[in-house]
Amino acid sequence: MIFSEPRFLVFFLLVFGVHWMLPRNTWRKHWLLAVSIYFYGCWNVYFLALILGCATVDWLVVRQIARARDRGQSGKAWLVLGLCYDLGTLGFFKYFNFFATSGATLLTWLGLPVGDVTLRIVLPLGISFFTFQAMSYTIDVYRGELKAVRNYLDFMTFVTFFPQLVAGPIVRASTFLPQLDTKRVFQHVNVQGAVAQFLSGFIKKAVVADMIAGPVDTVFAAPGDYSAASIWIAVVGYAVQIYCDFSGYSDMAIGTARLLGYELCENFRFPYLGTNITDFWRRWHMSLSTWLRDYLYFSLGGNRGSRWFTHRNLMLTMLLGGLWHGAGWNFVIWGAIHGIALVVHKEWLRYVGPGKLPVLSRLLTVYTVLLAWIFFRATSFTDAWTMVKAWLWWESPGAKVVQLWAPHPDWSLGARIALLLVPLLALHVLASLRVHVRLQRVLPAWLITLLLGAIAALALAFMPLQARPFIYFQF
Repeated sequence: MIFSEPRFLVFFLLVFGVHWMLPRNTWRKHWLLAVSIYFYGCWNVYFLALILGCATVDWLVVRQIARARDRGQSGKAWLVLGLCYDLGTLGFFKYFNFFATSGATLLTWLGLPVGDVTLRIVLPLGISFFTFQAMSYTIDVYRGELKAVRNYLDFMTFVTFFPQLVAGPIVRASTFLPQLDTKRVFQHVNVQGAVAQFLSGFIKKAVVADMIAGPVDTVFAAPGDYSAASIWIAVVGYAVQIYCDFSGYSDMAIGTARLLGYELCENFRFPYLGTNITDFWRRWHMSLSTWLRDYLYFSLGGNRGSRWFTHRNLMLTMLLGGLWHGAGWNFVIWGAIHGIALVVHKEWLRYVGPGKLPVLSRLLTVYTVLLAWIFFRATSFTDAWTMVKAWLWWESPGAKVVQLWAPHPDWSLGARIALLLVPLLALHVLASLRVHVRLQRVLPAWLITLLLGAIAALALAFMPLQARPFIYFQF
């Protein structure tokens, strides 16, 4: 069940109605836990034991850490046990075959061939998100930044909360658990704002991302058949697709949670408008970037040392961040490109200073980010190298031209690009200027409702017939 298909609307209307009819907060939490379990079970009922088991282990481990602290002990052994369990679970399901295959390849290269060492492992949906979420809770309690929650129901509701369960944002216990302490009041819910945010995410995903996914997939499947211009278009198209797909999910998750009275953290803030690569990461997948900063970068030492020590920590953080996205060397290269770019930016600040050549800085940021997306999306290193050559030197062995959507088949490629990208860029800039917020304050409620209905109808008219899974479901 995904947010952009009709059955989710039916599911959520039922959840929404029952949630606000229940008179007690405890009953509502039981209801949310039950529907969240059902939501995850719609994908694979057998993995319910995994997520519930992981959450239970983390809850018990943190209780032991709290008791150790009460006795004047550090509780470090319990912390290590909890992290080993979480990372071990994540490592087995997500990375076992990757490391086994990489090791076998290395041994074969050394003249020690081995047989097939891979296992037929199904990757549980959203495992990277709910394990990181639970780990942050364990670490926060160990650091003394958060008290251990005694209520098992509260913790299970926090881990399994269905709006952000499978693709984020990665919610911190310090921001979500306090919201479970008090009963939500419907009168405090900004329904129009929540619906508008959900609708914005729906349009990003179901209309924009899914509409351009076909041509993008076609080029990435066989880049050697296409011209350099088509490869450029596919790379830019993928940048648009993954942003609209992932930020669309985040908007729908946040809007859904708001309709139930809960606030989730912001996950995207117009990243392609960033002034530099550091600013890009302050805007892109913010819940992950802050997680990596607080629990990995700072744990490695952060910037407390020489600048080369800082650069090392940055590179390690981004390499591991790349590996978090997927079990493949292409994701490691993607992380390495961003790590190198962050190091170069720090050196730029050191020798040139902030605010210099802002236009060049923005262009280089977008150019580097799009270059990195090639490795993120490409299915093989051969295809990636073909696309990199087209991206850097306008060189490609193919001559085919990608066919983007247009209302008339005789429209030129340039007209098709303008039809898709120019309005998207204009809307992106207007949204970053918060024009929609200003309009909401000025326009009457009935007119806003009418506009939202018209936009929803228009979106349904343009969306593809078959919904595609969200890209980040695979991570």
